[in-house]
Order: sequence, then structure tokens, then C-alpha cells
Amino acid sequence: MSVRIKANAKINLTLDALAKRPDGFHEVEMIMTTLELADYIEVQARDDEAIIIETTSGLIPNDQQNLCFKVADLLRTRYNVKTGVTITIEKNIPVAAGLAGGSADAAATFKALNELWALQLDQETLQELGAEIGSDVPFCILNTTALATGRGEKLERLSAPPKCWVVLAKPQVGLSTAEVYGALNIAEAPHPDTQQMRQALETQDYELMCATLGNSLEAVSLQLCEQIQQIKQVMEQSGADGVLMSGSGPTVFAFTQSESRKNRIMNSLKGFCYTVIETRMKG
Repeated sequence: MSVRIKANAKINLTLDALAKRPDGFHEVEMIMTTLELADYIEVQARDDEAIIIETTSGLIPNDQQNLCFKVADLLRTRYNVKTGVTITIEKNIPVAAGLAGGSADAAATFKALNELWALQLDQETLQELGAEIGSDVPFCILNTTALATGRGEKLERLSAPPKCWVVLAKPQVGLSTAEVYGALNIAEAPHPDTQQMRQALETQDYELMCATLGNSLEAVSLQLCEQIQQIKQVMEQSGADGVLMSGSGPTVFAFTQSESRKNRIMNSLKGFCYTVIETRMKG
């Protein structure tokens, strides 16, 4: 028996870092939404008790360091499961990109194993378990537009964003989330207007959504990767309505409701950017 689940990427419409927490994480307030861009996770029962990771990407670990392995190990231990599983990860989301690819894969693994092993866990329980694996995993289990607070694990559903094209561009270099947060000076960082973004979503105001995009981490990541600024400039010069770095970067996204403008942005980036992808927000 096997189960196959879609693992959607995410972007941050806002990311506000508020304070450093005693546990080493940062207190955040952010609005995230999901993309049609997705990995696929397939889990297949085994006759032995092994957890085997297979992947189409050479850029992610296929051992105990993989988040999907950690999910399977957690569920097996917590619920006394005696069978093994092969987890196949079909990668389409760029790695170390600020798009929550690893968290999305972990979330999909929770859902797939919940079905494969007939655990009958509800979504709230899965989200609580997901928080033990990573801060973005509960959001990826929810898999819709949401306000995230705490370290990202406290979630409130929000209205889906207005429809538009999303162009993603990622430099070849990856950025460490821990390094970006470690270099963050909260007193000097910009703080986006999360409530105004919420209003833009509730009223389906595309122009207000684009005008309210903001990320406290962007200035730090710009210092670590100069190409982020170049990508932003190319996107803006090509007619994007809104441009922002997602998460801790280095991926930058551009919004446009015009297909011809989307094509212009894509073509202008392909000359010098390592990864360029067109997609839409799933909501």
C-alpha cells in the first residue's frame, strides 16, 4: 500500500521579527500563503522496520537528518508503530530557498503516514506534532493563508490573496536561517504592517497587498547575498507590482496580474539568475 501527498511551497507576505525568545527562537508575526509550486511525497509500507528515504534531489540528505525521516521516527515512537516505510521525495521546490520546502515535505509526510498507518490523528494534533519538527511545519500542515505568531506555530486562518502570477527567482547561493536571524538587529529592522496586509486580504485589494509587502529579515540577507538586490531591481524594472524576499531568503518573488508582464519578468531574469519559476498562489 502507498499514499501520495502534495507538499506546497510557501511565501511570506509579511514577516515581522518582534523579539528574541529565551528558547533561542524569535517571536514573529507573519502572514504566509501557499503556492501551486509543490513537491510530492509518497510513502510505501515495508515488510521490515526500516525508514528509507529516496529522493530525486542530490541536495537534501537521505538519512536521519532528513525532516521526513524525523517525522516517521516521531510517529512510530509516539504511537508504537511496528512497520517500516519507504518515503520518496519528488523535489520541485528549490532547496534552502526560504520557501519552506523541507517543512512542506515534513507536513506532507505527517499526512501521508497518518493515512498509511491509520493513526486517525486530527489536524490540530498533527500541527502540535509538527511544531516538534520545525517552526514552519504546522503552517504547512494547515496549508492555507494564515497569520502565524509565537515562533510561527500559532496559526489563524485568513482570506486567500487576490489572484495573480508569482515569479520566483533564487540565486545559486543558499542562506542559513540561523545565520540570518543571528545577524538581525531588531531595533534597526523594518517592521511591516501586518494588520494592513490582513485588511488587504479581507478586501481582496491587490494594490494594497503589493504596497504592504514587508520582511524584517530582508536587509540582513541583502548584506549576505548581493544578488538579492539585483533580482529585486530587475523585477521592479520589468514591471512587477510587488517584490519581496521570502522567509530568510534568498528567493525573491514578484507579483503581477498581467501574463505579458509575467513573461517579461521571467525573460529578464533568465539571463543571470540560477533558478526562475512561474507559479500562482494557492491560498
